[in-house]
Amino acid sequence: MNLSNLILVALAAGIVFGALLNGFFPALILPLDDYILAPVGQVFLRLIQFVVVPIVFSSLILGLTRVQNAARIGRYLIRLMTGYLLTSTLALLIGMATALLLKPGIGLEGFATNAAITTNTPVSLRDWLISLIPVNPLEALTGGNLLQVIVTGVLFSIGIGLAKEGAKPFILLIDSLYLISERILSVILYLAPVGVFALIASVIATQGLELVARLFFYVFGLFLASTLMIGVYVLLLFALKGEPRRFFSSLSESLSLAFGTASSNAALPVVLREIQEYGLPEDIASFAIPLGTVLKRDGSAILQGFNALFIAQVYGVPLSPSLLLAIALSGLLVSFSTPGVPGSALITMTTVLSAAGLPLEGVALVAGVDRLTDGFKTVLNVIGNTVNAILLNYWESGEREKSLELKN
Repeated sequence: MNLSNLILVALAAGIVFGALLNGFFPALILPLDDYILAPVGQVFLRLIQFVVVPIVFSSLILGLTRVQNAARIGRYLIRLMTGYLLTSTLALLIGMATALLLKPGIGLEGFATNAAITTNTPVSLRDWLISLIPVNPLEALTGGNLLQVIVTGVLFSIGIGLAKEGAKPFILLIDSLYLISERILSVILYLAPVGVFALIASVIATQGLELVARLFFYVFGLFLASTLMIGVYVLLLFALKGEPRRFFSSLSESLSLAFGTASSNAALPVVLREIQEYGLPEDIASFAIPLGTVLKRDGSAILQGFNALFIAQVYGVPLSPSLLLAIALSGLLVSFSTPGVPGSALITMTTVLSAAGLPLEGVALVAGVDRLTDGFKTVLNVIGNTVNAILLNYWESGEREKSLELKN
């Protein structure tokens, strides 16, 4: 049995085990979760995160040094951001439309709560842009801020291009770092079924499936919206001649890991490897995939729009055009700043609620069930990220053909 199938089996076993604990052995939940399930799951996530930065840093440098063209890197960035903006806007609108059609918050007025919610102070665009530039490259690498790691990698790549022959020893070092990190990752992935089992069993045991039953239309609505957006990407793959069946087959391990860990960052090293095996050129994959892991959050875009309307429905807030516009604009901006860890979109949702003038206490309504929906939202993030990288390659292929025509 291959690894992706083992992960799916572990996922199903974890759901069953967690449900049995929650339903029949509640006294065992606390000790098992505190001393076995939660620690095992966290150890696995930390092991995956251990190789994220070295793989991203080394693969980015190796990929960009093969480009040797600053104008092309700038073109990559502009085209990626164009694709991100268009597809994330569509994801947000699908989330809002699904909430408007299903009305999952209607009839749940009794769930409204006045519980206190901790909010984070929103970071201004100016401060966010300044924070992208690391003061110390070593601090950027050890701190785990992927955007700073990407900026550091780009700056090193520019320096390598200027140093030319003098940079060869450093390139050999980076090549070795990438190879070593890949080997470490292959060993860590043998533990994936155990880690996924522990993570999902912990969630089901502590939260229970009855929570899903109470908020069935909420969970179903998010699942439907995510499925519709995946359908959009399948159509886009057909249009790009990307062979959807081969695409999903090539990324089976990545998608299984994304669902089980609910972390885009955790799945990143595997996505990088599998998307190149699928056929995406290394220079595009090494630049687009890490950047998309940080910025391309279709799952978050859907969640922001859907949750805001769900909370408005629960609290009986009239859905005026100005409210819908405020939700759409703030939700789109927030989706680009959501960290790639479980539950992060729920934290940033307070910014959307504040911008739209909706009760912040509404976050408590969905806090319990959010982790159960994180899996398929993360799968959507991975699909959106990789398809946008394929779209970039399609555009670049057209540029290369035009260049050849001009030469001829």
